[in-house]
Amino acid sequence: MFDDISPSYDFLNHTLSFGIDKLWRKKVVKLVKATHPDTILDIATGTADLAIALAKTNARQITGVDISEGMLKIGREKIYANGFQNKIVLEQGNSEFLRFADNSFDAATVSFGVRNFENINKGLNETYRVLKPGGTLTILEFSHPESFPMKQLYHIYFTIICPALGRIVSKNPRAYSYLHESVAAFPSGQDFINLLTETGFNNTSWKVLTLGISTIYSAIK
Repeated sequence: MFDDISPSYDFLNHTLSFGIDKLWRKKVVKLVKATHPDTILDIATGTADLAIALAKTNARQITGVDISEGMLKIGREKIYANGFQNKIVLEQGNSEFLRFADNSFDAATVSFGVRNFENINKGLNETYRVLKPGGTLTILEFSHPESFPMKQLYHIYFTIICPALGRIVSKNPRAYSYLHESVAAFPSGQDFINLLTETGFNNTSWKVLTLGISTIYSAIK
């Protein structure tokens, strides 16, 4: 599915979010930069939007991993266009079976990808394993607005408008229906913090963005 929609993925994401997703990523970059990481692992990197933005952290090496080669192809083109080929490396891989040694990275990030883990617990355990002691995890993910009228507007937009536009542009009848379904099934807020704690992470916190549409989760190994 992700291979199929990769050519239109960036356009749809930026358009359907009205560009707000770029502002959300900037907040992630600011948090990561404050920890001065030398090496960063961007899991479920997709077309490398966050990996490219993380170049501003001045990290020496950024590694992006994604299961979709179609997404990675677009990401590599963007990396070369921005001149980051010596700083950012993309490779195909499964977030639940990372090839890296224990204690390899100073920081790990996931942008709109945790909800796509087939097994969230296994994905989080793998992330924990490859982080160095004291390493940071920063996750940006969709969540569920609870207040009127955002809750109602969000529901209409994500269940009706988003899938319809996604089908027209991406030509994939499933992709943007899956978006809503995956967000609805994701254990957001305190429930996700509990998963991070159970994995072994400390200093967990979460910050709601744009009236609850998305959330940034932070934790330390």
